Amino acid sequence: MFDFAHRLDHSRPFLPVRIAVLTVSDSRTFETDTSGAALIARLEAAGHVLADRALLPDDRDAIADRLRAWIADPMVDVVITNGGTGVTGRDVTPEAFEAVIEKRIEGFGELFRMLSYAKIGTSTIQSRALAGVAGGTYLFALPGSTGAVKDGWDDILVWQLDSRHVPCNFVELMPRLKEV
Repeated sequence: MFDFAHRLDHSRPFLPVRIAVLTVSDSRTFETDTSGAALIARLEAAGHVLADRALLPDDRDAIADRLRAWIADPMVDVVITNGGTGVTGRDVTPEAFEAVIEKRIEGFGELFRMLSYAKIGTSTIQSRALAGVAGGTYLFALPGSTGAVKDGWDDILVWQLDSRHVPCNFVELMPRLKEV
């Protein structure tokens, strides 16, 4: 939708980040997980490192436990989930995030829904996409559709996870995330 390539300062070095991807679904397998595959292809094409990948059912405690494990892992800088952000009884990813997040990044969900509105209209209101920080690790929850994953990556995350993006980006803040 938006091309922010002009906001990349090529005099700054690109710093790859280590990203773990979690697909939340009661019905998908790694073979049928098109949204997780699309996300992995995009993050690797951007020059980042896939630190780990998992697929879990819509289970709040299992999701929160997986998030905690990755938050504790020094080889994971960022976690991106896809799935479980809707409003049905089985959609519990936001509740799992709330169990671990120390600081919310309010603008992420707001921006995601604003960008999504241009593509799917008022249906975007059903998304509870959100983000936060815990233990110095960024956490992003995207809806499970392949289109939503592409939108979240292409329109927001590819830029904010690029150390060359100006005037600011999430990568440059990483060394300071654990400050007290």
